[in-house]
Amino acid sequence: MDSVNRFGPELILLAMAGVIILADLGWALAGTGAERWRRGALAALALTGTAASIVWSALLIAFDEQGEAFSGMISVDAFALFFNFLFAGIAAIVILSSIDFLRGNRFVAEYYALVLASTAGMMLLASTIDLIAIFVALELTGISLYILVAFMKDGRSSEAGLKYLLLGAISSAVALYGMAYLFGITGSTSLDDIGQVVSEANTETRSALVLAMVFLIAGFGFKMAIVPFQMWVPDVYEGAPTPVTAFLSVGSKAAGFAVVMRIFLTALSPGNPAEGGLDPSDWAIVFAILAAISMSLGNITALVQGNIKRMLGYSSIAQAGTFLIGLAAVAAADPQLLLGTSSVLFFLGTYAFTNLGAFIAIIAISNKIGSDEIADYAGVAKRSPLLALGLTICLLSLTGIPPTAGFIAKVYVFNAAVQADLVWLAIVGVLNSVIAAYYYLRVVLNMYTAEPASEESIQPGYYLGLAMVVAVVGLLVVGIFPSPLLEASEAAAEVFS
Repeated sequence: MDSVNRFGPELILLAMAGVIILADLGWALAGTGAERWRRGALAALALTGTAASIVWSALLIAFDEQGEAFSGMISVDAFALFFNFLFAGIAAIVILSSIDFLRGNRFVAEYYALVLASTAGMMLLASTIDLIAIFVALELTGISLYILVAFMKDGRSSEAGLKYLLLGAISSAVALYGMAYLFGITGSTSLDDIGQVVSEANTETRSALVLAMVFLIAGFGFKMAIVPFQMWVPDVYEGAPTPVTAFLSVGSKAAGFAVVMRIFLTALSPGNPAEGGLDPSDWAIVFAILAAISMSLGNITALVQGNIKRMLGYSSIAQAGTFLIGLAAVAAADPQLLLGTSSVLFFLGTYAFTNLGAFIAIIAISNKIGSDEIADYAGVAKRSPLLALGLTICLLSLTGIPPTAGFIAKVYVFNAAVQADLVWLAIVGVLNSVIAAYYYLRVVLNMYTAEPASEESIQPGYYLGLAMVVAVVGLLVVGIFPSPLLEASEAAAEVFS
């Protein structure tokens, strides 16, 4: 029962996904309930599932029920619980922002069930410490997202879903190949056992371990959306339903970084490695180079985008590069720098608020003006001052301007790089922040200084407005009072100390 209890936050999401499908089927067979009532009831069930998952995670902390589950396949520790709260919160905001978006859609129940199933998979990616369980969680997350991307079934959505499916399948196969190498070398699928073998590796197995590391970076690089595995991002972000794009931009990315940190810091980061064996510096330089390229290519390409969803897609590639600075700092420092891990976790938390807020504003504005083109955002501040203000705050946070959460996050990550003697990488990050300011502020200037094409007011629905308020208030609160999230990030990072 201890294992079931520790698996509870994920189990309640999966159970609620089943309840939603069965409830919708029951209402359809009975022929009862108005369409509006049905949509509201399904959304309420989905939100209840996320709330129950958060409460269950809190109870695990309150009653000190942390530990391993299912014969060591899952580790419910501070790191896993940090992501439990993060993913459940992301799912709740995405569900809120989807209520009005799904008006008139026949497959509301399936949509919410897929969001909950994908969220459960993301939680498992952060908590699993066994290669087989990691692959199962990866597929649970991925398959749900493939369907969500193609959910609208129109030309753009179907094309985006097909691209995401094909590239996602390839990336999963590459990651699985890396796992197979690790199993072949170590004879175990447990990350702890693999870490013990890796610490004793010598020159004879070093090359095989490096090859496994490369395959894992390539496979999970797709989830993290880093260069050169980012080719799916702009098309998928543009073609997917906007709430799903928001979910992808923060949920999928955070899950990718969570599983990479779990694998690399547990299995491929040996303490006192044998002479000639694998050393963390082997992958520190890889992450550092990928960080610099991802930031630079993402920001430069975003400069020329006319579609705001594509612009934020390339922006997310650049932001992924910033996350990688923290991972590079962990491995480059001697001894390993806890600051690097906690900086990535803190950045992921602030990025969730920021990007969700930006995409929620885009849903409200684009649905009204019927366009995602930046040029058509002209004069939005006159038509909806509050929406324009919310989007502006989110874009300022992405830029890294105080007092927003994005400023604290970037300072934290750049400080980790400096402390790990990666000053050059911190400088690249600062220069890229300057580049990013140009295209973020271009949108802001267009909203406030250009003349609107229409005087008609833009008013978001109640639920969309509530989701927007939660995201914007969250990033401002973290920017002004960062201590709670900082402490939670540091506690989660200590798992790997």
